[in-house]
Amino acid sequence: MEKKIITPYDFTRVSEVALDHALVMGKTIKATVHVTHIIDNKFQVAEAKAKMNALKEWVRTEKGENIETIVRIGNIFEDIDKVSSEMEADLIIMGTHGIRGMQFLTGSRALKIVTESLVPFIVTQERTIRPHGYHKLVVPMDLQKETKQKLTSVGNMAKYFNSKVYLVSPNETDEFLRNQLERNLAFAKEYLEGRGIDYDVEITENKSFVKSMIKYAAAIEADLICIVNSHESGFMGMFSSSEEQQVINNDAQIPVLCVNAVSTTIKDAEFIK
Repeated sequence: MEKKIITPYDFTRVSEVALDHALVMGKTIKATVHVTHIIDNKFQVAEAKAKMNALKEWVRTEKGENIETIVRIGNIFEDIDKVSSEMEADLIIMGTHGIRGMQFLTGSRALKIVTESLVPFIVTQERTIRPHGYHKLVVPMDLQKETKQKLTSVGNMAKYFNSKVYLVSPNETDEFLRNQLERNLAFAKEYLEGRGIDYDVEITENKSFVKSMIKYAAAIEADLICIVNSHESGFMGMFSSSEEQQVINNDAQIPVLCVNAVSTTIKDAEFIK
C-alpha cells in the first residue's frame, strides 16, 4: 500500500521546515506527502486553494518533488488527526513555534494532539533537516514497558538512514527502578545488535534526566529524539507535562519522533517498514 505523510502548512517558517523534513522522509521511504492547510471558513477557500496550487508548483520546480495538497475548513487542534485518519496516513510531520512562540504545539491542548493521535508524529522547529536525514537517533530509556515498542520505529528508521542509535538512561539509585531500567536497556541492546544497528549507551544524571538527555543530544548533534507515549502515564512514564514540553520544544531544536503506544501495534507496524 502507498505510504502517506501528512504535513500541516500555514505558510510560516516552521511549516516550511516541516515540509522539508517531510520531503526527505517521503523520498526515503517512498511515501506521498500530503500538505494540509486548515482555514477558518468557506470564504477563504478560493484564496487558500490558489496559494496551495502555487506551493505545489514551487515544490515541483524548485525541489524536484511532487506533493498533494489539501484545504480543510476547521481547527488545527481538532482536525489534523481527523485528516490523518481519513487519509490512513502513516506519519504526521508538524512544525512547532516553541514554548515562547504562538500556541501551535505547546500547552496541554497541543500535547493532546500528539498523545491522542493514532498516527506517529515527528515534531520539528526551525532547524532545517540535514542532507543525510536522521543519522543520529537519541532514544531515552525509561521505566515504561512501552519503551520496548518504540524500538520498532527506531530500528526501521535506522535501517533507512543508516543511523546510529544513542540509548540514554538515567543513573537511577533506587535498586528496583535501576533493575527495571537495566532490563529495558538490555532488551534494546539485544534488539539493535540482532539487526546489525550501531549504538552507544549514555548514563546521565537522574536528578534532571530531561535536561541531561537534551544536553547530551545537542552535544552529539543528534538528528532525532525518539519518545513513546503511554496513555496511562504520558511521555516517558516518569516526567511532568512541563518536562514533556521541554523535550518537544527543546532549545537545541532537535526534531522529536512521538510514537503512541497503541499505534505501535497498529499503524506503526507499517510505519517506515
